[in-house]
Amino acid sequence: MRFAVSLIALAWVGAGTSVAAAQDREAPPSLEDLIPDSAIDAPEAWAEQVGDDVAPAPPPEDIETDDLPEPDFDSPLEEFPPPPLDLPDETPLAQVEELDPEDFDFAELGEELKDPFADAEVERLSAFLELAFPTDRSLFPIRDEFIDRYQSLSAVEEFDADNKNLATISARAKSDEELLTTLLRAYGYYDSQVVRSVAGALPGDEAAAVRPTVRFAIVPGERYRFGAIDLGDLGSAPDADALRQAFEVRSGDEMSNFRIVEEQFDLDRALGEFGYPFAEIDAPELLVDHDRNEGDLTLAVRPKGKYVFGEVTSSMPDFLSGKHFGTIARFEPGDVFQRSLQMDLRRAVTATGLVSSVEVTPREVTPPVGDEPGVVAMDVAITKAKLRTIAGAIGYGSEEGFRLQASWEHRNFFPPEGAIRARAIAGTQEQLAGITYRRNNFRGRDRVLNIDAYARSFDNDVYQADTAALVGSYEQASTLLFQKPLSWSIGMELVATDERDAKVKGGKNPRQTYLIAALPASVLVDASDDLLDPTKGFRIGARLSPEVSRVSGSQSTYLSAQVDGSYYKQINERIVLAGRTRIGTIVGADTFQIAPSRRLYAGGGSSVRGYGYQQIGPRNGVGDPNGGRSLVELSAEARIRTRFFDGALGVVPFIDAGSVSRSTMPDLDRIKIGAGVGVRYYTGFGPLRVDVGFPLNPGPDDSFVAVYVSLGQAF
Repeated sequence: MRFAVSLIALAWVGAGTSVAAAQDREAPPSLEDLIPDSAIDAPEAWAEQVGDDVAPAPPPEDIETDDLPEPDFDSPLEEFPPPPLDLPDETPLAQVEELDPEDFDFAELGEELKDPFADAEVERLSAFLELAFPTDRSLFPIRDEFIDRYQSLSAVEEFDADNKNLATISARAKSDEELLTTLLRAYGYYDSQVVRSVAGALPGDEAAAVRPTVRFAIVPGERYRFGAIDLGDLGSAPDADALRQAFEVRSGDEMSNFRIVEEQFDLDRALGEFGYPFAEIDAPELLVDHDRNEGDLTLAVRPKGKYVFGEVTSSMPDFLSGKHFGTIARFEPGDVFQRSLQMDLRRAVTATGLVSSVEVTPREVTPPVGDEPGVVAMDVAITKAKLRTIAGAIGYGSEEGFRLQASWEHRNFFPPEGAIRARAIAGTQEQLAGITYRRNNFRGRDRVLNIDAYARSFDNDVYQADTAALVGSYEQASTLLFQKPLSWSIGMELVATDERDAKVKGGKNPRQTYLIAALPASVLVDASDDLLDPTKGFRIGARLSPEVSRVSGSQSTYLSAQVDGSYYKQINERIVLAGRTRIGTIVGADTFQIAPSRRLYAGGGSSVRGYGYQQIGPRNGVGDPNGGRSLVELSAEARIRTRFFDGALGVVPFIDAGSVSRSTMPDLDRIKIGAGVGVRYYTGFGPLRVDVGFPLNPGPDDSFVAVYVSLGQAF
């Protein structure tokens, strides 16, 4: 007990004389045994004496426990007598004084305690979701933007219309209440309130069939503003003023976290376009001061020096050299670095089709010194793709018969980007063998040299021809990765063809051999928004081909010309209207001085749907078309996206018209009209097209229906 007594003694010593004065000298004997009167007169001396006299407690292992009785855990506890407390029988209570109601002053409710739904303008977002806003739009001017963001994230918005479970929708409403509060703060409304109300009935109630409704009242409060803005080391950049203009957040502007993110992206893009390839921007920090109703923004920017382009290198120079990459790059050494041109080079290398992966990385060659920018080399790391392709196709058409097609291609047979392609066709109407040399990015970006030699035999209801040809062209055309506003092509054709018109009454026309030389040229202005699926804009193109034809000892010179135009108008997010026209003519020679394969025809999936391929136009004595010298075509269609397959399925009603004449001017009196409906399945690389067309004024040899399948829109 030394430890316990010593604590008591120390407690009294610490109390000092005031405790001694408070001690009752006539205390009960039990207390006198512990604290004698001498302890009261001299507490320090008594405490030292007690500490020396009290023996220490023995260690636990020295305590004898054999004589202790075993506890009986099954026996009940003994009842302890109640404490001897003397409770008063009666306690007098004070008399309660009645107060007059006129003595009270009732406080009026403040604005913040008024009903938030009173005098509110309600936006109904669905059958069971409503938002209530102040009727004065100036109190919450971002309402429309706020609603759009909320709807894209709302749990209640995704609630199943057939689900009327009040507990489920109440849980979602609680989640949306937190979401709304977070969104309001993201827009700078830190003193805002969101009041949630769920109206409905519990299962078993008479009104349980009534659909529950969730309403949120938005009380925005005052919108906070930006205070101090710290952009780190941005001021050290040579283009600091221009870069600061790119970050359009100023002190005093209304606060918005979304605007911070947008402007940070703009600043990062500006750094990349002004020559800072190694610039870094830390995550933004916003310190909100509720006393000032402001937020101080810190965005640590480190420009890390300005640079210009140097050389372009390749990780596989024997396959595709750095020199070749420099040819297709849209920058020259010494130009200010631009990140967009770095990405453009990466896309251009990908577009070659010769690599499976590509990375373009800037590498410091010379660091900046003073006002002099540094130099970065563009290191292009590539991985080879498979270069050889074998392809084949087999098909059957009611008008064309069987068709078997095969090809072999090596896309880098003559480095860099010199491809060889061999192809063959065996079919009911057509047999062909040919070889093509194609050189991509030849003497310029996206410029292509083509040389094609082939032999072809063709026999259908229109004409029969055995042809050998050598065709060359140099062009700049659009690709799926690079749609160009201006495309062009110039070329040369040398053709020897033995042809005759389709059969006539009483036998066949005699064969005639045509020797043809042509210099075709074309140009296309493309202001549409997509190569395979345009929704707005227009296209207009023209093709001219001066030709010299020699047959049976006579020579003819003529000019073949054609103009195409199309227009696209988006009505809403699901409907696009499209129209097309084509006008063609051949001047300078009579129809029968022109080889049948060079005349003009109409009909087919990319012409007038509902009619067979090349089946519209003048006909011979047995009713077979034999072409003409003028052409006109008109098409209109509505491209309507449905909600099926997540919007990937569309329907396209269409109407087409066309006419071919033997004169140099189209004959509208003999125009053919076709109409029908198509189906589009929209994929990541373009729509798959299936059109079913019906001729509205068919001839005796026209089928009652025609079906067309292809990739991309009809025009």
